Amino acid sequence: MKIGELAKTAQTQTETIRYYEREGLLPEAARTGSNYRIYDESHVQRLAFIRHCRSLDMTLAEIRTLLNFKDAPAGSCADVNTLLDEHIHHVATRIRELKALEKDLKLLREQCASGQAAGDCGILSGLEKAALQQSQNRTPVDRGRAAHIHGAHPQVGAPAGGKAGGSRK
Repeated sequence: MKIGELAKTAQTQTETIRYYEREGLLPEAARTGSNYRIYDESHVQRLAFIRHCRSLDMTLAEIRTLLNFKDAPAGSCADVNTLLDEHIHHVATRIRELKALEKDLKLLREQCASGQAAGDCGILSGLEKAALQQSQNRTPVDRGRAAHIHGAHPQVGAPAGGKAGGSRK
């Protein structure tokens, strides 16, 4: 099947399929004499696996690790367990962050109960105050660094504070 047919079958955009190929997650397809990519059922299955892992908020690095284990089925799955344990920890951390975010947003929302002039808006005033406070409290090392980037966390075996796990495509 050609890439358009694979995209339709796997419900994935063609550019995403090409991206996964470039990233080494999806093996490059054979090509016809006229240079069209030709995919088979193994590509559909691998793409389904990748998409499912992405739906679990796994990074491309984590998925690459899992695919390496899938491609070497005789190996030990102890590192797969470690990877999943670390991902579960990341999800739990993210849930705590989201709950704190929800609380902050609700407190902010309480600062403005009715529609009024934007200049008198308690929400805008609260956002401005918090932004000034945050910029004054940052150390030079912290400036410009986000507290958390959704979907990015260290890959298995990476040192804490190391390179984030991968892109979200």
